[in-house]
Amino acid sequence: MQKAGLYALLAILGFALLFAFLPTGGVAAQTGATLSGVQLRLYPSSDQDAVWKFGAATVSSDPVANETLLKGISGGQRLIRIRDKAGKLTGEETLDARLATQELTIDGEDNMTTRQARITLVKECADIDLTGKDAEPVKIEQGYGFTAPVAEIQSPFLSGHAEKLRMSFRFDLDDMDNDRSVTEINQSPKNICRGGRLVPNPKAAAPSKES
Repeated sequence: MQKAGLYALLAILGFALLFAFLPTGGVAAQTGATLSGVQLRLYPSSDQDAVWKFGAATVSSDPVANETLLKGISGGQRLIRIRDKAGKLTGEETLDARLATQELTIDGEDNMTTRQARITLVKECADIDLTGKDAEPVKIEQGYGFTAPVAEIQSPFLSGHAEKLRMSFRFDLDDMDNDRSVTEINQSPKNICRGGRLVPNPKAAAPSKES
């Protein structure tokens, strides 16, 4: 039941495939199907406390490559399902991250790739602009985090340019090309993150007044 949302989508796409293989008067049969105006919830099997939520203008299925392509994406979110003290799901969810991108490919392992994206880590108020290539795209690995050839990071306490970035959703800089990456730590930021929003830092140094 963990991937019920994706299975339901694939079932609809599979039903549409029945029509794709019907005789079409000389037109070559397609190997996929497309839906429009889709709201999708993805439950990754390798990250069972996470839920991904998207709106998409079109969703296309390629059963041969075992991939699903989303275009015209809106409202991309990563939600964390809340558990009680006994470890049981309560039915409540909390927003963990936002994902803004135009196009997204989901493979058979629920991993996602795209050419360019912005990930906003809500608890850290951190915006991370990720840029990839055709041969080395931006990748979101379920159960871990994301990788990208190039990234621009902006948060209250840290900003910088990173290459060969590998980062978890906990905002841990696990691996990057130190020869080409530059980060700057702000010990006294003007704003701090509280409840997913930037607010003035009461401990920030007040600007000096000229006499």
